[in-house]
Amino acid sequence: MTGPLSGVRIIEIGVMLAGPYATMLLADLGAEVIKVEPPAGEISRQVSDSYFASLNRNKRSVCLDLASEDGRSRLGELVTDSHALLVNMKPSAIKKLGLTYESLRRYNEKIVCVALTGYGLHGGDDPAFDYVIQAATGVAAMTGDPDGPPTLPGYSAADNSTGLTAALGLLAKIVSGQGGQVDVCLRDVMLSQLNYRAAAYLNDGAEPKRYPFGAHSYYVPAQLFPTAEGHLALFVTHDGFWRSFATEAGIAGFDTMVQRAAAREDVLALVSAALASDTAVNWEIRLKPLGIPAAAVRSLPEALEDTPEMVITAGDFRLVASPIRVEGFQPEYRPAPAFDAVPQSS
Repeated sequence: MTGPLSGVRIIEIGVMLAGPYATMLLADLGAEVIKVEPPAGEISRQVSDSYFASLNRNKRSVCLDLASEDGRSRLGELVTDSHALLVNMKPSAIKKLGLTYESLRRYNEKIVCVALTGYGLHGGDDPAFDYVIQAATGVAAMTGDPDGPPTLPGYSAADNSTGLTAALGLLAKIVSGQGGQVDVCLRDVMLSQLNYRAAAYLNDGAEPKRYPFGAHSYYVPAQLFPTAEGHLALFVTHDGFWRSFATEAGIAGFDTMVQRAAAREDVLALVSAALASDTAVNWEIRLKPLGIPAAAVRSLPEALEDTPEMVITAGDFRLVASPIRVEGFQPEYRPAPAFDAVPQSS
């Protein structure tokens, strides 16, 4: 079976993470992705070879100087027979280089132009790196121990989430059969991902709070717990989970979700005492057969060793596979493109 996006041609003018991640997911699904790089090469090549490989497999590269008339002319030729163009740069650069639908429709009325920015295509040029966005949208403020400083996760949550959203917007516009502009920004994506926390504040006046061990704002017990060895993530939501867990742990009472939420401290004290009697790994072994969501905290190397099916080879690099599985289709993982520093002209 050919890829579900076979025959779809996408131009990527991507920088670093969010844009290249979006188009890599589409390339894994069979889309032809042409990565347009400036004469100095896309800047993420300077980070490391493995960094670049992790975001640019299954693409081909062309060097165009979009500041030149020849470069813009060649880009116009690519647009003529492409379905979409995705760019992640600051808005002023996108507009100056003519990478909007308004500028490119003369080459192809059906071209879909996706602008991936920090604050929106018309939202200004303020710097908008991943960690800055997490600070600006409340993510950092609600992460970490309540007695400690705000905390950031150990990966680029805003960039990756915005890449996924941009890919969705791109495909939705292609499916519509009409060309046009799609505008996706990091700030709005992260606010969107705070859905129920934002709704609790907007509708119920519930100010976001930080709880120890990353505890959920309502479900109890749903957090990390120290054990006799290691930490365990336990996520008890509905009452059936609680009954099974309480029986295994030797705990009585607090049978409903409402009761557990109202008696948070008492419930957590009982659960903490019970979990301290065994190791995190053993608790996982005991709880999973009961259908209870639980996992011992692992390092990334340990997680990768536990999921060898998610590690693939593309050229000289071992990478994480596409998370999208389509029945009957197996992605071919080709290496990230080498860079030819000679700009192509028309």
